[in-house]
Amino acid sequence: MHFISEILENWYSKNRRDLPWRDKASPYHIWLSEIILQQTRVNQGLDYYRRFTGKYPTVVDLANAPLDEVLKLWQGLGYYGRARNLHATAREVVDKYQGNFPNNYEELLKLKGIGSYTAAAIASIAFKEPVALVDGNVYRVLSRLFGMQTPIDSPAGKKLFASKAAELLNPLKPDIHNQAIMEFGALVCLPKKPDCVNCMLANVCRANIEGLAGQLPVKEGRKTSRIRYLNYLHIHYKEYTFLNRRDGNDIWNSLYEFPLIETEQQSDADKLVTSQSWKSYFGNLQVHPHPHSRTYKHQLTHQTLYCTFHRITLDQLPDTPHFNFKQVLCEDLSTYAVPRIIDKYLTDILSMGD
Repeated sequence: MHFISEILENWYSKNRRDLPWRDKASPYHIWLSEIILQQTRVNQGLDYYRRFTGKYPTVVDLANAPLDEVLKLWQGLGYYGRARNLHATAREVVDKYQGNFPNNYEELLKLKGIGSYTAAAIASIAFKEPVALVDGNVYRVLSRLFGMQTPIDSPAGKKLFASKAAELLNPLKPDIHNQAIMEFGALVCLPKKPDCVNCMLANVCRANIEGLAGQLPVKEGRKTSRIRYLNYLHIHYKEYTFLNRRDGNDIWNSLYEFPLIETEQQSDADKLVTSQSWKSYFGNLQVHPHPHSRTYKHQLTHQTLYCTFHRITLDQLPDTPHFNFKQVLCEDLSTYAVPRIIDKYLTDILSMGD
């Protein structure tokens, strides 16, 4: 089994990409890169990694930063829970560990926002602890190499693949081995068009020998997508607009958005002004949206959002308890962390001079 690890490591030494966190191999930089690259392509993640390390060179700098500042810097990456956990973990490392990451897998797992994969990445790459890691690339390589057809998103599959990854691991070079197998999955054993012709493991790969590469890895299936209709009120009052900060367990926690009315189906302005939510915001004040609204479709992992933006101009503020939004100067709007779809809307109206 170790001859496979040796082949991967030799290939990695000649073909690895020049990525900045590989030069440093510090726990902070490895952790930061792994959190950013979860559900993010490397090309996109690189820009964010450079922004974060430029703004926060150390974990202490990140811990001391305001959460709103971190969220703004993260804007565009999505999955904002990662950013909130990033900030919370940095503070925990500073408060409990004096700014030094724990040097072993079990202690790393105790940190907020660090799961088994990230803990294994830090422990093996930064501290050379012989612990295998399994990400999407590794699942794909192992499933094809050994012809493993157990669904990777099932409890049995996760246990089986973790065991196989540990079996394959070179305990003398866990840092090189783990990076090599991930890199091999990212560059050669691709999801749709694996380069089997030039693969140095082709003669021992079950998927290649049996023609199964296109069928592996196996997944149990995706959840059905929920459809939501979000009606945003872009209100202008003198030189001000209004924002609300999201909370709870819903999407975009801690980000800012315009006042929102969510409906069960697509609603035009005429329907919206007769809704109970509209009346709770504006009471008896005669308010009419501008005639041209903008609707955007926004796809999340398990949700499809239809976001409609209504422009509204107020001559006076409503005197209702539910109109308790944050009053913001229009010129300061760009300093607030907002969901990507709102940022796109603002970019569009700015480019069109609206």
